[in-house]
Amino acid sequence: MDPNRYHLVSVWRLPAPPAAVYRALRDVPDYPLWWPQVREVRELPDGTGQLLIRSVLPYSLLFTAWPRRQDEAALVLEAGLAGDLAGWSRWTVEPDHPDGSRAVFEQEVRPGKPLMRRLALPGRPLFLANHAVMMRAGERGLRRRLLGSDG
Repeated sequence: MDPNRYHLVSVWRLPAPPAAVYRALRDVPDYPLWWPQVREVRELPDGTGQLLIRSVLPYSLLFTAWPRRQDEAALVLEAGLAGDLAGWSRWTVEPDHPDGSRAVFEQEVRPGKPLMRRLALPGRPLFLANHAVMMRAGERGLRRRLLGSDG
């Protein structure tokens, strides 16, 4: 097992139709409005974006993301990542009973920060917990947004 390789999966159950969830997830520049750990999104002229994220641990990650797949019919969004995180991420949205959606987030990444690579073995449980906190907050934030209660 490579301690610097992370395959992460999160499942969000959301109270909105799949098309509405897909549109919200596709609108990456709005993530900071509902996802507290996404501190900043900068759209770049070449169609990529830079994201600055920070969860509980005292470090921030800056990475560039670019679309690899945006398939509205299949409700799939996939991005390539480079920088403090390198690899890819994918959202897959599907109907969930009775009127909601299930959004599956998959990410295959390696840290770009030298300190994270050096701390791979002892830090891995903390990095995974940090990611889990971020994903739970994102799910809560998107749920509030979809229900129309952003505040």
